[in-house]
Amino acid sequence: MKVKPQMHADEHRWKNHFNSFSSIAYICVCPRSSAVRIALIVCCLALASVAFAQDASPKKSNERTVAQPAREPFDGATAEKMSAQCVKLDTEAGIIELEMLAEVAPETVRNFLNLAATGSFDTTMFSRVVKGFVVQGGNLSTGQKWNHETAKRAARKIPDEPSAVKHERGIVSMARPDEPNSATTHFFILIGEAAQLDGKFSAFARVTRGMEIVDEINKAPVEGEKPVKPVRITRAIVGECKKDN
Repeated sequence: MKVKPQMHADEHRWKNHFNSFSSIAYICVCPRSSAVRIALIVCCLALASVAFAQDASPKKSNERTVAQPAREPFDGATAEKMSAQCVKLDTEAGIIELEMLAEVAPETVRNFLNLAATGSFDTTMFSRVVKGFVVQGGNLSTGQKWNHETAKRAARKIPDEPSAVKHERGIVSMARPDEPNSATTHFFILIGEAAQLDGKFSAFARVTRGMEIVDEINKAPVEGEKPVKPVRITRAIVGECKKDN
């Protein structure tokens, strides 16, 4: 005894669609008046459209939507606009002012300006110091605002933007692990020349005022590369660069 195979739901639906279109084809050639044929065709098309509409998979009520990152102040800003911005790091040791190099590292500058403008750097520490080499900041977990949202922001990676800018005294560049394109929020300020970093790391800013403050932070006591008393960035302020008279 042969068992007739059962049709799946999809097969039933497509069979119905096929029958609907077969009916339309039959009506077109059957010997009826034109008016009758047109009326029947309209009815069949209406039935077919209903069948297709029923096939549309309804959105699940419990389906999770992927949240997009919140828009930040310098998203979409041109390199020209970002180059006109300077950042003042008001630290416990004094003020350090930075000019942006957006022409050579636009996405890195955008990331830094967004972090500064949204207050993400406020209360964070210069948590790594290498004598005669760098002071490193931007670790959001050292700040007093550390929470779920800042943790998510700290995990956002940006692409490397190495350029012809030399890593020399006063240059600000993005810190990252050995893995390319893994920079997030950590940055360092160079005390001296570091040619070994050229063409590999993203130099994006330059100290225009307060290099003596950077030197002071670099000379403070450390345990390994960890400062005994880390200096905090009280506040990072973004504003238009002041033109020299």
